[in-house]
This record gives sequence, structure tokens and C-alpha cells, in this order.
Amino acid sequence: MTDPLFLSEDLADPLPEVGATVVLGGDEGRHAAVVRRIGPGESVLVSDGRGRGVRAVVLAASRSGLELRVQEQLTAAAPVLEVVAVQALAKGDRSELAVEMLTEMGVGRIWPWQASRSIVRWSGERGEKGLGRWRSTAREATKQSRRLRVPEVGPVLSTAQLAAEIERADLALVLHEDAAVPLREVVLPGRGRVLLVVGPEGGIAPEELERFSAAGARTVLVSDGVLRTSTAGVVALAGLLLR
Repeated sequence: MTDPLFLSEDLADPLPEVGATVVLGGDEGRHAAVVRRIGPGESVLVSDGRGRGVRAVVLAASRSGLELRVQEQLTAAAPVLEVVAVQALAKGDRSELAVEMLTEMGVGRIWPWQASRSIVRWSGERGEKGLGRWRSTAREATKQSRRLRVPEVGPVLSTAQLAAEIERADLALVLHEDAAVPLREVVLPGRGRVLLVVGPEGGIAPEELERFSAAGARTVLVSDGVLRTSTAGVVALAGLLLR
């Protein structure tokens, strides 16, 4: 079984040398020792969430965390083509399910979008709590998938802000069931940033589509059926990764 991964933003820079002793403390360390009951002799991964990490063996465990000896240094290079998923806010746990799966697939960033047809509205304290849940979901999915990078999440974008981001992107693709061009026929840039825009349950409003097209986005088709907002981005991301 793959070694469990824990996140520690306090991981030294540069990375600790092989043979060095490090401590995994705080909430992550307590969770590893008390909840997961990881003990001496077991192997774990520790990452800073920014592409750097170590593989280490546990020397001692206590209620305050783990004492570790580094066995291997690990790095995950940033991709030359970064994929950003722009996920419209959705009701229930649909948005968080999308965040979880996108993270597991290795998306670079996730930006919430307050679409005009989004049933959920983020503002004030509710917005902060929603963003906190998305970020927590991304962290847990990063650990589950044993990735060394936690995707950046947020802040929530308005339609105007999203249109501005589309103008700055190297390629922006809006997923839409009425698009004439399938994703497989789109020519991808060799490097830079690709935006995948996923609409809410009620779909993207015509005026939003017009605004995004004017900003340089292309509508693309990813399925011969209408996908849920929680799965459309994941299908598109998988298609890009296979390219």
C-alpha cells in the first residue's frame, strides 16, 4: 500500500537531507499518531503542499505528533501547461465533489464562479465558510491522492472578473452541450494556462456565453450527453491530460 501523505507547511527549505530527523507536529501530527495510529517503523510522506516533500520512517509517536528520519527527498515539477478549473457554485455537495475529483486528477488551480444561474449565493460570512470548505476538501483530496501540490482555491469570481481572466489566459474553454467543436479537436498551447469553465445546474446564461466569447473563450463539447456540474470539469480535465 502507498505510504500515507501528510501536509506540513513548516517543512524546511531547502528540504532536510537524507538521514536528518524532522518532527511532524500540530493537527497533522496528532492526526497521524492518534487517529491513524501510525507508529515506529512505518513509512510516511510529508509535503509542504507546494511540490516538495520527503519520505520518512517513524522513529517515535506521541500525542503531539511523529518524530521522523528522512529516507528520500521528493519534488514534483510544476507543469508547463497549467489547467485552471473555473467551477460555478452549485447546490448541496456538488461543488465540493467537483473540487475533490479535480484535485485527485491533478488540476493546478480551482476558481469558484458566482454564475447568474447559480442557486447558491456566496456573500459575507457564508462566502468565507464556503471557500473554507472548498480549500479543506482540496487539502484532503491532495492527501488521499498522494500529490505533493495542493491546488490553489479561490477567491470567488464574478462574471466580469472571469471574463478578464479569460482575456489573460492562453486558452479558455467553456464546456457547453450545444458546442459544435469536441474537446479532442482543440489545439492546445505548448505552455501557459488553460481555463476550463464549468457552468451551474441551470447552465450558463446566453449573455454570459456572449461575454466569454467576446473575451476569447471557445465553447467545447466533452460528451454526447448533458453532464452534471460536478462531473463535467473532471471529464474535460481527463481529456486534456490524455492529450
